[in-house]
Amino acid sequence: MTEPSSSYSLPSKKRQRSPDDNEHSLDRGRICLSLDDNLTFNDTMIALQLMRTQFPKLDKVLAQPFILQSQLYSSVKDRTQVDRDLESFKKDKVLRIFKLSSGQDDHAIMFMDDYLKQVSFAIKRSGGKDQDGSEVFEWFERYVVPSKLDVSITQLELCSLLSQGGDVTDKHITLLMNAGLLTRQLIDPNIYWFSIPRIGPILKGLSQGRNEILSLLNRRKYKEMPLSSLENTNIQHDPNSSIVFFILRGWLGLRSTF
Repeated sequence: MTEPSSSYSLPSKKRQRSPDDNEHSLDRGRICLSLDDNLTFNDTMIALQLMRTQFPKLDKVLAQPFILQSQLYSSVKDRTQVDRDLESFKKDKVLRIFKLSSGQDDHAIMFMDDYLKQVSFAIKRSGGKDQDGSEVFEWFERYVVPSKLDVSITQLELCSLLSQGGDVTDKHITLLMNAGLLTRQLIDPNIYWFSIPRIGPILKGLSQGRNEILSLLNRRKYKEMPLSSLENTNIQHDPNSSIVFFILRGWLGLRSTF
């Protein structure tokens, strides 16, 4: 199987800004920039867009597309430029980056459009906006998401931003955590990680898949095996296996098929 080149020869070009781009709107759909407007289309963005379209779609899996940073590194040659581009896209609110629990160095990249869809679905699954204290979801989307772009937030920062909507209580924070929008950092309980709701089973499958692949390779004389054999390992029994292996390709250093 011939793997495609990891580098791209397409020139960078930037779309012109329109006057409306500078307008601030409280509409949740306006938190992020449209993917068709105000973007720099370079190697990093092309790779992200293509991997986004390749993210497996499963009827029983309600996760919006996300890409591991390691996947991106395996597809774009210049890691330094990738890091610069990600920081720029993050500041422009085009995407968000999340620290994952599946590994110390695991970071997920999700376009802001997709993240907001995932947030909306998580809110509905957690009881919707009819439950007591549910006003915190609107505060979170309106004041926290566009203002705090890091992977984590302190409790003081969180309460300060949420208080722009009203009086914040412990119940409000609990609702955000129960919806999967935040997880408490184990080392410092006063720091929360921003999280992607509803991807727990995928991360579990990712951890199991890594262990199974390492076990298979360690049993081989030369610590290698055909890709076709890897694709037929026990992770195929995982209902999220197509997504798991899509992510594992990047972990294994295999370039995505663009």
